[in-house]
Amino acid sequence: MDPAVTEEMVKGMENFQFTMGHIEGVSLPSTLCDVWDSICNFQAREDDILIATYPKAGTTWMQEIVDLILQEGDVQKSMRAPIFIKVPFIEIVPPKPMPSGVELAQKMASPRILKTHFPINLVPPSFLEKKVKVVYVARNAKDCMVSYYYFQKMNKILPDPGTWDSYFSAFLAGDVPWGSWFDHVIGWWKAVDKHQILFIFYEDMIKDPMHEIRKVMKFLGKDLSDEVLENIKYRTSFQAMKENPMSNYTTLPKAIFDQTISPFMRKGTVGDWKTHFSVAQNIIFDEEYKWVKVLH
Repeated sequence: MDPAVTEEMVKGMENFQFTMGHIEGVSLPSTLCDVWDSICNFQAREDDILIATYPKAGTTWMQEIVDLILQEGDVQKSMRAPIFIKVPFIEIVPPKPMPSGVELAQKMASPRILKTHFPINLVPPSFLEKKVKVVYVARNAKDCMVSYYYFQKMNKILPDPGTWDSYFSAFLAGDVPWGSWFDHVIGWWKAVDKHQILFIFYEDMIKDPMHEIRKVMKFLGKDLSDEVLENIKYRTSFQAMKENPMSNYTTLPKAIFDQTISPFMRKGTVGDWKTHFSVAQNIIFDEEYKWVKVLH
């Protein structure tokens, strides 16, 4: 990234006052709430592809998979820009001089790949009206919580998560940025039969990435060779992405993502919650989410 732009970002963060607001009861950054009309009225295009997830559910992983499928496995094309530039996060409104997600998206040529963490009720209506294809990734709530906790610790645009115990309570109450995991996942799940939504599970991506990549490829109407798909699988492996500056967010300054606190690409595994949850927390969590198991 241009050093001059990086310097401006750092200066912007020096005066950045982080606060939270709410839209329809969902906790969201105030910078987003302040320009809600422009986000809500965002105009999707029929050939857009929207990647929707609850935070820390494999979003970046799916972004790279979809981009490489559209680029037919061309690695050089996939390295054209950092992930946050080539796949705009439509609702993000960062400190200047960073452009907002809407600004980035509006300047892009079609077909666009876009990203959102919105629950389905907050997604700009034009996406559903224009029957845009949506790839939704759902991840085990416990693993999401752990990953989100570490992400909030290093992300200087989000509030500090506090202690693990306090964060545990806040997450269960849905009092975290982008709201309740439960409401988010269930809302998108219920919409699958009504819209063009491919519902993918993070755990299936870990277990059999090739199968899930093929599923995404078919959903997008593409037909790629086994050789190309194998290359996509390799390029989107955790280790490959962790070492790829276009994927791992190391192009952002420490003032925004402080990866000395926690790396953006932290573990990429299933079951990390077992090293964080106490026995009591596991019991409480299972009681709160006991009937979500019907999803998978």
